[in-house]
Amino acid sequence: MATAAKRPKQVAVGGSPAEDGSADALSGFLDWCETVGLELSPKVYVSKEGTVSDYGLLAREDLQIGEVLFTIPRAVLLSQHTTSIRSLLEKDQASLESQSGWVPLLLALLHEYTASNSHWRPYFSLWPDFSSMDHPMFWPEEERMRLLQGTGILEAVDKDLANIQLEYTSIILPFMESHLDLFDPKLHTPELYQRLVAFVMAYRRWFWRSHFSVPSEVARRPLAVTDPSFQEPLDEEDEDEKEPNPPMMVPMADILNHVANHNANLEYSLECLKMVTTQPIGKGQEIFNTYGQMANWQLLHMYGFAEPYPGNTDDTADIQMVTVRRAALQGASTEAERQLVSEQWDFLCQLEMVGEEGAFVIGWEEVLTEEELSMTLKVLCMAAEEFKEFKEHEGWEEDTEDEESFTLSNETIPRLKASWKKLLHDSALLTLQSYSSDLKAEQDLLNDKVAYGKLSRREQQALQVRYGQKRILHQLLELAS
Repeated sequence: MATAAKRPKQVAVGGSPAEDGSADALSGFLDWCETVGLELSPKVYVSKEGTVSDYGLLAREDLQIGEVLFTIPRAVLLSQHTTSIRSLLEKDQASLESQSGWVPLLLALLHEYTASNSHWRPYFSLWPDFSSMDHPMFWPEEERMRLLQGTGILEAVDKDLANIQLEYTSIILPFMESHLDLFDPKLHTPELYQRLVAFVMAYRRWFWRSHFSVPSEVARRPLAVTDPSFQEPLDEEDEDEKEPNPPMMVPMADILNHVANHNANLEYSLECLKMVTTQPIGKGQEIFNTYGQMANWQLLHMYGFAEPYPGNTDDTADIQMVTVRRAALQGASTEAERQLVSEQWDFLCQLEMVGEEGAFVIGWEEVLTEEELSMTLKVLCMAAEEFKEFKEHEGWEEDTEDEESFTLSNETIPRLKASWKKLLHDSALLTLQSYSSDLKAEQDLLNDKVAYGKLSRREQQALQVRYGQKRILHQLLELAS
């Protein structure tokens, strides 16, 4: 272990770096942008006025499709490759490997955020006070349980907290103790690390799931290829062969807020990154990027907010895969039938169609895990002889033309076989029973503006998540009736 050496001057972390003497954080940040070559179009401006949340980007005049709003040189990006401790991170990279893949970036942030002479200090001055972050991981456990039961957020937060603790104790702390000239465990605490993880989730933007929540086998859909991320996308030919590019912080780009119907996209080139309009934008309107096709539960989990109903056209509801198994077992009337369901489930696991932690994802218009759910309904609804023959062929059979072109959508679900619809219907009913309140009570609350206004912010956000999910599940009930 390295002996203690004189550390560079560090900044206390009780609040935002803006508190260390900067009188005008925004002005200082914009001056820094000009100094480092980050070019902001005169047609737009950064402000807290007229935005949906905190800082945002607004149009100073009318904008057309394809206009460049700002250009960011790659040297301005903050990552493991640009931080002042990059050589150290590269030298020790083997010991910094983790499940999340975020450790090098988070170590860079731990150092740069608390170093008084950091190149990115004016950028940090726009960061909010960490104590104001309101992700569900910071809610009291009792409040999380009361407001978020059934949404999937409870399980995601539990995984996040466990993995954050594991990474800090097994990777971050040993690294810091080996480099006490740069790090101070009394300053760079587990609490600060957790806040930085949440901040990177919220401000790195546009990534489809928490890197700290272990994705289940078929639990979530990825972003569409066109959805940008601050984890730079690989070329299509490299997607199956290469590891994902390392994450990075992108000054200016992370100021933009999110809506599903966004009007700008981040584009990548070898020299720079550019934010470009994708829709006409009127003078005074806010400019939005997208964090991807995010359901409200994902938005609240990772970014601390949900889009008010019915604004999020990308909202989804999950039916846990084991819930479908439970529904099938409930429908079995004899021990032989229950044994058949167990064998069918085991076979689906062998086919990697289901898993104990997986979920089927139901959207407003279609099932997003269509292949997995179709196969699950098909196998679990087979009679014993049919399943025996299907298993002998290892799940392969000649599809009829109708089956080959079949999709699980609002149009086709009513035409499913009766047994498939019953299993789907029962599974949706079981899922609805996992919530602590019913749809009508929440609909009445949303329609009562006075009562809704008296709710805390957390209660309002959780209500939006639950209500959207229940609407989707009730729609599925009707389709499968």
